[in-house]
Amino acid sequence: MNAQENNKMIAEFMGKEIYQKYHESKYHTEWNWLMPVVEKIESLGYDTELVNRLDEGGNFFCINDSIVPQTHAETKLEATYQAVVEFINQYNKNESID
Repeated sequence: MNAQENNKMIAEFMGKEIYQKYHESKYHTEWNWLMPVVEKIESLGYDTELVNRLDEGGNFFCINDSIVPQTHAETKLEATYQAVVEFINQYNKNESID
């Protein structure tokens, strides 16, 4: 999925009405958009961790290691965004099974 599709999925996860201009969402570029998503994930009982590992060449974001594998990216924002997208994908699959 591209950023536009991922941002739509995140907005739906957050329970926001989806407008035709959801592509203007900035979850992938702005901390102030992304952090409420991380907080919602934590409110569901999942632990999150952002780690800068210079010895491993970048930033990692973890959501309950068994739920979402560590994501690796050059920036902390990118690592967090990738983990959030992966978490929501898995969360949506599990919700549809229940």
